[in-house]
Amino acid sequence: MKMFMFKSFCLAALLLIAVLTGMQLANNGIQKMKGYDDPNLETAVSIHDKDHNVRASFLGNDISSHDIAAKKKKLEEISAFNLFSSMGRKMSEGISGASEKLIDLIAE
Repeated sequence: MKMFMFKSFCLAALLLIAVLTGMQLANNGIQKMKGYDDPNLETAVSIHDKDHNVRASFLGNDISSHDIAAKKKKLEEISAFNLFSSMGRKMSEGISGASEKLIDLIAE
């Protein structure tokens, strides 16, 4: 099981890298086809290093650790109560209970 999870994680990471590389190559191809640099056309992934301060951008949106911390806090606040999640949980418990009773009825 551990080896399967490891292989699955490695495969997912490889596919993510392949997709990002493909997006970057497509962007470079579009720039070559146009014949000039368009400032509105941004790279898929870019990393800037200025004075030991690393900044990254993904599809033109800047990414920083402060943004990630704020989003994590917001997700924790939002996930306090999720109506659809609780409805799904109750429905799954009901279906599981009904199927157990049906199997017990058939088995006897």
